[in-house]
Amino acid sequence: MNFTKLQGAGNDFVLVEASDSERDWPALARTMCDRHFGIGADGLLLLLPSDKADFRMRIFNPDGSEAEACGNGIRCFARYVLEKGLLKSAGNHPAQMMVETLAGIRLVKLHKTVTGTRIQVAMGRPKFRPEDIPVVLTAGSMNFTRIKSMLSYRVVVDGKELDLNLVSMGNPHAVYFWQHPVAEFPLLELGPKVEHLALFPKRVNFEVANVVSQQQIEVGVWERGAGETLACGTGACAVAVAAQLRGHVGSEVDVKLPGGVLNVEWNGTGEVFLSGPAELVFTGEWKD
Repeated sequence: MNFTKLQGAGNDFVLVEASDSERDWPALARTMCDRHFGIGADGLLLLLPSDKADFRMRIFNPDGSEAEACGNGIRCFARYVLEKGLLKSAGNHPAQMMVETLAGIRLVKLHKTVTGTRIQVAMGRPKFRPEDIPVVLTAGSMNFTRIKSMLSYRVVVDGKELDLNLVSMGNPHAVYFWQHPVAEFPLLELGPKVEHLALFPKRVNFEVANVVSQQQIEVGVWERGAGETLACGTGACAVAVAAQLRGHVGSEVDVKLPGGVLNVEWNGTGEVFLSGPAELVFTGEWKD
């Protein structure tokens, strides 16, 4: 089996062109993504044909669970398509492509620059209803408040009170705003506990965010099914949306993650747009 390793802001993936969607991909993801006995990655990307878009993308986490959406993954996916010249054979407009995901069809815009091609993804509109995240609210609970359209829910984890701002970017996110450097937050200890809180029936991605300025937010990420990662595209979008609704930032902000910087744009009502690096690292063969 031929594979390609790619990374976007340190969020790394193994990509496989696949025609057989019935294979045991969860088991393969667990094996291939293992950093000691496999290739090592934050997820397995499958490039599949689509009857709804130019291409179809599936993504499996290192624990074998399938994710609905992945911002860095779809940019890496688009980079692969460009590198392999697959876009021309798809007969698409040269400045964009449409990618089918579990979270819906995503528009990928390709902007020519002096240094190459900048990849920008329309990540969809953020959703805030409890059933869209999803989150199970206890009847009569006084732990939640509304910040414009966004739900904020107060939890206590290991004696630490956290106000979680809940956003769906096609997958569930809980954003906590922290007044100190992100490195000082005990993410390794609290991340898995927040992920598995009972109020999140499908678990949750957890982001810790420190607003540095109106133009920049520092973020640490605990991804559902993957653990601590160097970056998360949907997480960056969720943080930017939550920060804007709270009045911390404007319509465009740079999200600084351990693996690099992602740019997020949102007009407050429409789709969220995500831009950032995406690079091919190496190719290889997996003994099947």
